[in-house]
Amino acid sequence: MKTLGPIHDPVFTGRTYSRLDQALLPFIKDERDLPFVYLTLKISLTLIPLSILLFMPFVTGALWWGIAAVHFYISNFVFKGPFGLMLHCTSHRQFFKSEYDWMNKYIPWIVAPFFGHSPETYYSHHIGMHHSENNLEDDESSTMTYQRDSLRSFMAYFGQFLLLGVHELLGYLRWKNRDKLAKRAMIGELLFIAFCIGLCFVNWPATVAVFILPMFIYRLIAMLGNWTQHAFVCSEDPGNAYKNSITCINVKYNKKCWNDGYHISHHIRPAMHWTEHPGFFQKTIDKYAQHKAVVFDGLDFLQIFFLLMRRRYDRLAKHMVNVNGVFANEQEAIELLRSRTQRIPLTVAEPVAA
Repeated sequence: MKTLGPIHDPVFTGRTYSRLDQALLPFIKDERDLPFVYLTLKISLTLIPLSILLFMPFVTGALWWGIAAVHFYISNFVFKGPFGLMLHCTSHRQFFKSEYDWMNKYIPWIVAPFFGHSPETYYSHHIGMHHSENNLEDDESSTMTYQRDSLRSFMAYFGQFLLLGVHELLGYLRWKNRDKLAKRAMIGELLFIAFCIGLCFVNWPATVAVFILPMFIYRLIAMLGNWTQHAFVCSEDPGNAYKNSITCINVKYNKKCWNDGYHISHHIRPAMHWTEHPGFFQKTIDKYAQHKAVVFDGLDFLQIFFLLMRRRYDRLAKHMVNVNGVFANEQEAIELLRSRTQRIPLTVAEPVAA
């Protein structure tokens, strides 16, 4: 196990802004989100033009496959993670100022489909359902009833989401009388499907490469992420954010994906800015110890997922932070990790207040 040492994850530090920075800052609500503007510009000037090229009739043969390969690489290995978590952050906190509200539509409606996101469904699912239900029984993406160190269980979980996810989301939102969110999600999903069908008549290989394949990849990654974030759930207190989620510190992933590893504090304070999580974690460390929260140092969600599927609890425990020395030894930590991956019967529990 590890002791808690220095935190190297990104925090906001003031700096001298360039002329371009100064020209962009008046449009956004929070100066700390300036990196999102540059990420959006990079995607708009690289990935989107490459996508359009794949639909051009003069791009054929080896040239088409070459562009498709470059498109696949930058979409999945350069931009997918940062974009997905930018969408996450800007769903929780308004990006552009209200007087430029039309700009807030650009990311979910124009950019997101190029990563396989149907417009509005992410917001409706994540804000309208997941955070409201906190991985408990009414959360249609809850991990509780699955054996969370089993690949077979994960495939069942992913299959359920892929085939029925949007349908179940709409049913949930209507049941909770969140008709506006349900309408937004339904319109976004139907328009995305209709758009893809229409483009298939124009150029079906390009449509598959640009929109359909990214949709399958995104939905797989999204469920893999949610599975891992909520893989260790205490059966006696499943509504407790300290006991139904995890935190990953000191990983490259946090630098690339806006401190997404701090999932416990994100559920405690969903609207907290991404740059504040390392400080909040350190200030509230005693609560992590009190609840025996699962904190990993040097492992990101993907690494944790693969270790879980191999049931390498020994490796997981070696990277686990023994916060305030609450675990007597590594074996005790392994036993806690094993206990928190077991299937949990449907229960109702109240989340712990911040």
